[in-house]
Amino acid sequence: MNDPRVTGHADDAYGKGNDPRRMTDAEPSQPSHRAARPGSEVDRGREDFRRRSWAGAYEALSRADQMTPLGPDDLELLAMSAYLTGRDDDYLSALERAHHAHLSVDAAERAVRCAFWLGLRLASRGENGRANGWLARARRSLEHAGRDCAEHGYLLLPTAQQQLDAGDCAAAHATAAQAAEIGNRFGEVDLIACARHLQGRALMQHGQIAPGLALLDEVMVVVARGNLSPLVTGLIYCSVIEGCQEVFALDRSREWTSALGQWCEEQPEMVAFSGVCRVHRAEILQMRGEWSQAIDEARGAHARSHRAGNASAVAAALYQQGEVHRLRGDFAPAEKAYRDASRAGQDPQPGLALMRLAQGRRGVAAAGIRRAAGGVTDRLQRVRLLPAFIEVLLAAGDIEDARGASFELEEIAQSVRTAPLDAMAAHGRGAVELAEGDIATSLASLRRAWTVWHRVEAPYPAARVRVLVGLACRELGDDEGFGLELDAARAAFAHLGALPDLARVDALIRGATTERRDRVTARERQVLRLVAVGKTNRAIADELFLSEKTVDRHVSNILAKLDVPSRSAATAYAYTHDLV
Repeated sequence: MNDPRVTGHADDAYGKGNDPRRMTDAEPSQPSHRAARPGSEVDRGREDFRRRSWAGAYEALSRADQMTPLGPDDLELLAMSAYLTGRDDDYLSALERAHHAHLSVDAAERAVRCAFWLGLRLASRGENGRANGWLARARRSLEHAGRDCAEHGYLLLPTAQQQLDAGDCAAAHATAAQAAEIGNRFGEVDLIACARHLQGRALMQHGQIAPGLALLDEVMVVVARGNLSPLVTGLIYCSVIEGCQEVFALDRSREWTSALGQWCEEQPEMVAFSGVCRVHRAEILQMRGEWSQAIDEARGAHARSHRAGNASAVAAALYQQGEVHRLRGDFAPAEKAYRDASRAGQDPQPGLALMRLAQGRRGVAAAGIRRAAGGVTDRLQRVRLLPAFIEVLLAAGDIEDARGASFELEEIAQSVRTAPLDAMAAHGRGAVELAEGDIATSLASLRRAWTVWHRVEAPYPAARVRVLVGLACRELGDDEGFGLELDAARAAFAHLGALPDLARVDALIRGATTERRDRVTARERQVLRLVAVGKTNRAIADELFLSEKTVDRHVSNILAKLDVPSRSAATAYAYTHDLV
């Protein structure tokens, strides 16, 4: 869909000069369509469109269309206004009318462009029969016209996407490169950006992460310059952010999500991409530990996406709500959100399995995460499941399968080489090593994971690693280290509002306290009570009919068992933990 706001001045690999079919800010491409009198609804609609007042453009052009049917260019404006304001059926209807109107004036290439966008939107709605029909019609029209044009490149894009979805990354990259070459030849910035972006996604899916991300960065420079139509701008924003999140390139995800948010805020009447934008923002806010804002964004994302008819974004927003509720320990609303996400088409794993684990239902959690992992073969998609798989299987006592998942996650991390994914692999490996009793090795893995989580400002996984570090310290007899790590983790969980994790840490601390208290014998408790009221060893010996040397030994044992440095510290511990 062409955007009349864009003059099309592109440079470098993104074409030279204007596309003669594009409209400028001042005039449409077909002078005959300017017949409307000044101040008419058509002129008002065009001006609102130019100003990116999408609702105003839709309303004015709709009124004009009711009075006199719009010409093909204005029908395209009406269609785009409908799309951007969340009127999906109206978008398809107006675009189909534009297609036929272009055919009626022998503008075959423009008609093909409309058919292409119709097919693309229908495919995204899951209406594959109709989508394939429109794309086939577009291809047949081009064959009949027999002219070399940019539309040949546009019609290569669905093929490249299908090849990518089928896992044929090399074929997808080659097809997208062919489309980019056509875009360069005709100065089509939208086509070039779409094709280069698909090349980047193909490289990333093939394991060439760095060059793939570099291509996405190149495309995003053009997007940020405002050179593309609003439809292509929004589609590429969303796909690039999704690609960055798949490989946990968090810095890029945050940067491009911020840019997408600013772009959406500049167009407050736009519905189409604002819901997806808010899903991405919710995910980033959750990672940064800003859970109240994350749940607000997820709710807003659901409302906007529902209005826009974006089923996948609706499901993602529901799942994201479930995640924040789960982390807070609000299991009833989390359960509802996961179930609603499932009804909307998204697998509620791994969140649902982690919630079942937090509820103490280890068998159910293990069955759920095994089923989910067994149905996913794509390596980057498995990354989303493997950390939870390791955690749940370790809790269920299946160290062998957890170890296998840890090796797989580490192999993927080594090929992707992004810091958060390295942290996830080190975290999983350290947890398995701890379960296997390889304490010293586990400490090295866990401290490496904590360093990365801390650096990328991910407080929740950082705190969870500290719990494991504390447990490793306890296994090595370092009770002080155990206490320090759990105290730091507890403070982080309390700040976040992570109630299930907070309860677990408190239980570990209580268990350690009980263990220490149980190591103190009945006679040592008698001595401790007298120490606590300030009596000397000589006075204690006289009161208990013991030798002073025996009391000295009891006091030394008490200090060692309670892991405290002095009589005063032992007294404080005794009063704090009800030993006196």
